[in-house]
Amino acid sequence: MGASETDTGSVDDSTGHVRSQEEVLAAQLDYGLDELRRPTDGLLLSGVSAGLDVGFGPLFMAALYSVAAGVWSAPTLELTLGVLYATGFVFVVLGRAALFTEHTTLAVVPVLDGRATVRSLLRLWGVVYLGNAVGGAVFALAMVAAAPAYGIVDPAAFVHLAEPLVSHPWYVTLVAAVLAGWLMGLLSWLVTAVRDATTQLALVVLVTTVIGFGHLPHAVAGTVEVLAGAFVAPTITLADYARFVVLAVLGNAVGGSVFVALLKYGYVVRGQRE
Repeated sequence: MGASETDTGSVDDSTGHVRSQEEVLAAQLDYGLDELRRPTDGLLLSGVSAGLDVGFGPLFMAALYSVAAGVWSAPTLELTLGVLYATGFVFVVLGRAALFTEHTTLAVVPVLDGRATVRSLLRLWGVVYLGNAVGGAVFALAMVAAAPAYGIVDPAAFVHLAEPLVSHPWYVTLVAAVLAGWLMGLLSWLVTAVRDATTQLALVVLVTTVIGFGHLPHAVAGTVEVLAGAFVAPTITLADYARFVVLAVLGNAVGGSVFVALLKYGYVVRGQRE
């Protein structure tokens, strides 16, 4: 077949296609340590960049909804909106900007390995999320101010995107946020596992389309969606936004840290010891 299988079930690294699970863990450790050691100002600027870039997904979604709602069938429209949601993540993940949900796995692995402290992890999370939130808020404000005036978005589209994120009981939103964090953690692991940009692109689109199609709460992209809805509709309040942020951040952190970082680190290290 031109490629051999390793004991871990992945394609041998000599092909340059897929790393073994041990190599993925080592790469995550190295990258996570690099991020934890970055100066605060560099992390903050990278976080702002990611918050701005991820906003293009909600913008494209709102633009499509404005012209296609009532024209396309509901399943076709919702699936296409999910795909457009992925565009912002393509810009962020392939551009290597600092995204909070990526670091719920990436930056946790060095802590589990004893090479970094919980304090350094909390510093990174705080700085990166602050940058993400600022970038997302700026993008949301600019989007609401410019897109309807330019004639490419009906303000009702912003409300349509925001309502599914703020309309559920808190425990439903929290569980959905855990799933979103879990998926983003898996994305970080899988992007590290493959080497070619085409496969990485496909993974980003696949995973984040699921998040967008399912309206799962993402702490950064959701900031853009909910704030845009709050800016144009009095039915969505700043209290709704604050509640969303708390639940999304907590759920995303649990999903990425527990269901990806902790479990994958555990089984890889356990396998090495055996």
